[in-house]
Amino acid sequence: MVQNKWDDSKIKQDDGLASLVYRSNLLGSDRSVVNIGGGNTSSKTIEKDFKGDDVEVMWVKGSGSDLATMKSSNFTGLKLDDIRPLLERDDMSDEEMVEYLSHCMIDAKHPRSSIETLLHAFLPYKQVDHTHPDTIISIACADNGKEIANEIFGDRYVWVPYIRPGFKLSKMIAEGVQNNPNAELVIMEKHGLVTWGETSKESYNKTIDIINEAESYINQKAAAKTLFGGAKYQSLSPEKREILFAEVMPVIRGQVSQDKKMLTTYNDNDSVLEFVNSNDAKELSQVGAACPDHLVHTKRVPLFIDWDPQSGDLDSLKSKIKEGLATYKEEYTAYFERNKNEGDQLVETAPRIILIPGLGMVNTGKSWTAANISEQLYHRAIAVMTGSTILGNFVSLDEAESYGVEYWPLELYKLSLAPPEVEFSRQVAFVTGGAGGIGTATTYRLLDEGAHVVIADINLEGAENLANEVNEKYGANRAFAVKMNVTKEEEVQAAIQASVRKYGGIDILVNNAGLASSSPFEETTIDQWNLNINVLVTGYFLVAREIFKLMKEQDIGGNMVFIGSKNSIYAGKNAAAYSTAKAAEVHLARTIAADGGSLGIRVNSVLPDAVIRGSKIWDSSWKKERASSYGIGTEDLEAHYRKRTILNVNILPEDIAESIAFLASSKSAKTTGCMVTVDGGVAAAFTR
Repeated sequence: MVQNKWDDSKIKQDDGLASLVYRSNLLGSDRSVVNIGGGNTSSKTIEKDFKGDDVEVMWVKGSGSDLATMKSSNFTGLKLDDIRPLLERDDMSDEEMVEYLSHCMIDAKHPRSSIETLLHAFLPYKQVDHTHPDTIISIACADNGKEIANEIFGDRYVWVPYIRPGFKLSKMIAEGVQNNPNAELVIMEKHGLVTWGETSKESYNKTIDIINEAESYINQKAAAKTLFGGAKYQSLSPEKREILFAEVMPVIRGQVSQDKKMLTTYNDNDSVLEFVNSNDAKELSQVGAACPDHLVHTKRVPLFIDWDPQSGDLDSLKSKIKEGLATYKEEYTAYFERNKNEGDQLVETAPRIILIPGLGMVNTGKSWTAANISEQLYHRAIAVMTGSTILGNFVSLDEAESYGVEYWPLELYKLSLAPPEVEFSRQVAFVTGGAGGIGTATTYRLLDEGAHVVIADINLEGAENLANEVNEKYGANRAFAVKMNVTKEEEVQAAIQASVRKYGGIDILVNNAGLASSSPFEETTIDQWNLNINVLVTGYFLVAREIFKLMKEQDIGGNMVFIGSKNSIYAGKNAAAYSTAKAAEVHLARTIAADGGSLGIRVNSVLPDAVIRGSKIWDSSWKKERASSYGIGTEDLEAHYRKRTILNVNILPEDIAESIAFLASSKSAKTTGCMVTVDGGVAAAFTR
């Protein structure tokens, strides 16, 4: 049952914009009540206009916002006296409606009002809520839904046959309520619920009460039902599922990224597994979307992979995934061609949801957030199909209407409100030594241009602190921390697998983990030698090898940037182990470039010198050792390095991050096997 969360102490007054925000956030906080990004709420108040006169204003959710998180600035104020005359009209196109409502706004700076603004304006109640509760949509999507509504609500409801949101639907609802003096709610077929009240609290309570009344009825009916025809398959163990997701997600990501790159996520909770393992899942999943709000983010149907998990045949699963995705693309393109209107542009042909028996579901999107929205909405779809099949048979929109919603200009407008894509949008970067100075600067630089970043570091606490810091700034799950010692093959493999399970794959490797040691050659110990070789050569090899294999599996190219050193090409004094390792490292990069060219994998190196500020390496004994080798104090070291450069500059972590971003970007698309020096100009280290 849905919990009533209203708390009188949280709100000072029970009407007005403040209480509308509070009510909206409460409704949106439960995704079984309101779809993410969906639903809309309103409140009618008296406000002072610019002349100081009292004006009746309706505050309504602005387009593109989410009830769970929206603030007062996300609502639009409209003059009701300008809107009410529209009730006399017989019809109005979407374009006319949007244009008309733009002139009714009390402030041009407000966001464009919801597609369903007139639904709220035409109802004679101060507070109106339109939600998408799973239980109500279960009734609205059952083939016997109207009969079920009669049993539950008697004469207290108005049933509105399916019609796309807009002027006609708003007028039908208003007339239906006007003609039924006992009406307490409206059920919109294949769409959702409308409730109302004189105060915010009354409207909220009514919504919750109606939902729970329907849920109680469905729960009673469920006792005698076997969901989805019972189980056809058994779930694999959690450990086996983790292994298989890490294996198949790069394949999926590569296949769905043929038009534009996509990220992939997965979910294998109990409700998903119960559905994908069932006898009816394959047929039921292809009926169509549960409501228009789902369809925009999940497409009309998911891809169902008809695979027997008990066979455990990974090659068969990969083959079925590739075949299924190719067929889905063909069928989606044909669906577009059958239904397109003049001016329509084909969107991405990949599925948003992929269902795999025994495993769960894989979700795709241009970002982790977009994939997660699709995931959340398919959870809602499963809940709706559960209820509908308990009550009767699940039904959906027909193909033509599904297309009409998916390519509806007013829905596409909401999607257009997202920030424009930038250089590294849709890409995943893996930064080793990510918690250090160069790693931190690189993480910020790549995030600034749209990337998702895996921060890999032996110092997990530092990596997690950085991930939390950047996620606070850039949004949830833009960065992900993993513990990794680059010299441990098992840790490298585990970290990359965890990254794949998080984002679906990797596009950019920044091989940056580092250390350094300094000593006269004759005093260099075997331990010092091995430590430098293990971290700077073997470690770079292990990470690059595993990500090379991953990029090959994805088959969408990729970029690697190795962080070498001035010492890669200049024999620094008292640094035999470090200089040798750094020389081997950049040559390793060139060999990988030679192997990766035919796969679209570019590999380049950045050669810094003396990046002291923010560096974990320079906080170690290396700083003292290097100062000693030059016969100066540690406090003079930064000035020493600056003075020996042609440009008389110090090199900062941000300077290296800038070169990394350039080499990983489309601006250097025809460059591979290259070394870029960022050292202020050290003549002795000029390449030749």
